[in-house]
Amino acid sequence: MSSTVSAAAPSSPHVMNTYGRLAMAVSHGQGCRVWDVNGREYLDALGGIAVNTLGHNHPDLVPALQEQLGKIIHSCNYYHVPLQEQLAAKLVALSGMRNVFFCSTGLEANEAAIKLARKFGHDKGIERPEIVVYEKAFHGRSIATLSATANTKIQAGFGPLLEGFVRVPVNNIAALRDATANNPNIVAVFLEAVQGEGGVNPMHMDYLRDVRALCDTRDWLLMIDEVQCGMGRTGKWFAHQWAGIVPDVMPLAKGLGSGVPIGAVVAGPKAASIFSPGNHGSTFGGNPLAMRAGVETIRIMERDGLLDNATVMGRHFTEALQRELADQLASGAVKDIRGRGLMIGIELAVPCSALMQQSLDKGLLISVTAESVVRLVPPLIVTAAEVDAMVAILAPLIRNFLADAGVTA
Repeated sequence: MSSTVSAAAPSSPHVMNTYGRLAMAVSHGQGCRVWDVNGREYLDALGGIAVNTLGHNHPDLVPALQEQLGKIIHSCNYYHVPLQEQLAAKLVALSGMRNVFFCSTGLEANEAAIKLARKFGHDKGIERPEIVVYEKAFHGRSIATLSATANTKIQAGFGPLLEGFVRVPVNNIAALRDATANNPNIVAVFLEAVQGEGGVNPMHMDYLRDVRALCDTRDWLLMIDEVQCGMGRTGKWFAHQWAGIVPDVMPLAKGLGSGVPIGAVVAGPKAASIFSPGNHGSTFGGNPLAMRAGVETIRIMERDGLLDNATVMGRHFTEALQRELADQLASGAVKDIRGRGLMIGIELAVPCSALMQQSLDKGLLISVTAESVVRLVPPLIVTAAEVDAMVAILAPLIRNFLADAGVTA
């Protein structure tokens, strides 16, 4: 039985009040579209926040998961899980790295990366290891990942935060060198190849290469958080691959399972043997259902050429937005349209969180991050016709929003 969700509907008193929800409840989806419980259709330019790689109700993924459900859902890590070996081997082949630890979320993957860095330091005799992190970074909401994150608003009320982090600006190699000069406690640099929650901020290719070289010179771990920008979203399997480098540690999650909770930490030679039995673990990590989701997601992505689609559709999306918002870009009302592949940010000159509800009212799912950046991360199966339909809804909304805010072209 469907239920009506009105604009005035309160949050459930039985669900903890941790999300500022919009007045819509999703019933079901198909491809790049979803329907609410009242039967209204929406285009999905959010993809569950870069999670639904294959869209909704994919005709090959769903039967594979149904088959797996009929076999086994969960097996603890006391025993071998063959699907872990299969997915790990594939991730190693795609990344050029060595081995994988599986968990259930991006937060867990980033937490494991922080532990790897600290143990790497302790194994070298460094009693108080420190990790370089970045302005505008987001790595999660546990105490450790919150400490690595740069958002003071979400940190407020949860102090004291964890020590051992040195923060630097993005894309400034001189600042990185200055901040770490004569500091023997530095053990790692931890960055997002494209910052997601921080406003869709790509790291420059030359900068990534410079950081890789610096880590090699100083014997630090290069840890690249690919939780949001990985798994084909930018048009390569992992966003750092545009720079032609390989990290030592790479957390993954989100799009790896096309909606089934999954996380992974991929390690290169320098980090592959840091953990030993008892150092780390995860009850649900590597369960057969999640592993099957990862295996099938990659298989379908390869078969259907979804990396190329992300590149082509990302270019089409960006060019259409630039064309439709040309006057606003010229005036500075739209400050920038940036990103890579199907990870796109439209930065406005004013805060624009109201656009989420306005867009929803017009039948389009988006998000706003860093207060003034519209974030677009649709499923990687999106077509040119669907991109055009998304732009046809979003561009007029942005123009009208800016005009109403008194920021005109």
